[in-house]
Amino acid sequence: MQKVLRSIIVVTLAALGLASASLSSNAASRVRAFDGDWSVVIYTLQGDCNRALRYSLRIVNGRVEPEEQNYRAAGAVAPNGSVRVVVAEGGRSANGSGRLVGNSGRGSWRTDTGECSGQWTAVRRVAEY
Repeated sequence: MQKVLRSIIVVTLAALGLASASLSSNAASRVRAFDGDWSVVIYTLQGDCNRALRYSLRIVNGRVEPEEQNYRAAGAVAPNGSVRVVVAEGGRSANGSGRLVGNSGRGSWRTDTGECSGQWTAVRRVAEY
């Protein structure tokens, strides 16, 4: 179940950015505005899943790059910051949606079976030099 939730978070924050190739250059620039390193926390509000998990994701050119490769994530971030994503791991999947605004975001997630659901929050990490 913990791996499923990792997938959910990654998908949710993966949602932070799989940009469509059909975006105009102006829209693509707005999607790239979400590029960077993000810390995402998913909270379970319903079901018997881990209560909270934290994940680190990187968004590059509107695409999500998870730090771990043990799950699949697909989704998109719209120029207005709306996020939709699906994460799959070990034969299970979850859907996430929400919105990114500036350096933060929030939304909801639900496993494909509906056994668990909750909320996620995201914060862009600022590089320290």
